[in-house]
Amino acid sequence: MEIFGITGSIATGKSTVTNYLRDKGYLVVDSDKLAYDALTIDQDCINKTKTRFNLPEGKIDRKKLGKIIFNDKEAKADLEKIIHPYVISRIKKEIEDNRDLKYIFLDIPLLYESKLEYLCDKVIVVYLSLEDELKRLMERDQIDEDYAKLIIANQMSIETKKEKADIILDNSGSLENLYKQIEELLKGR
Repeated sequence: MEIFGITGSIATGKSTVTNYLRDKGYLVVDSDKLAYDALTIDQDCINKTKTRFNLPEGKIDRKKLGKIIFNDKEAKADLEKIIHPYVISRIKKEIEDNRDLKYIFLDIPLLYESKLEYLCDKVIVVYLSLEDELKRLMERDQIDEDYAKLIIANQMSIETKKEKADIILDNSGSLENLYKQIEELLKGR
């Protein structure tokens, strides 16, 4: 079994890559989905988050929480301390439950920031220039440039991630080109 971590910055095309892999029948463990689960179904994480951020009863408003953590590094670190143990334990369980597979892909946008490379045999970075990333993020999320820059600034730079990567998928070209790079990666194994 070979475990690949897939990372990159926001709006670089990680979902395009992971959707392609899923469509081809590969297991992709989605850490964002697990983080969402932590704040929607795991009562311990929900209660700790509401207490730490003084949130009202009921469903956690993720947009409001996002505005808090993107503007306060200490708040961001506190939220990560609450949800990361849940996310990591779920990832490890998925790996353990699927040991018979040839490949497992871990979709972890903050893989390097969270120091989770130890879970992976190889790390794949989906690369896009900062300029294109900014454009895509603003268009996709319908946000202004200042807020998009704030979100990007809360992540390790894409250039640093590219330097640390074992494998780079360059998403600056066509979709067909990106898919071809994925197929080459899988064929070479």
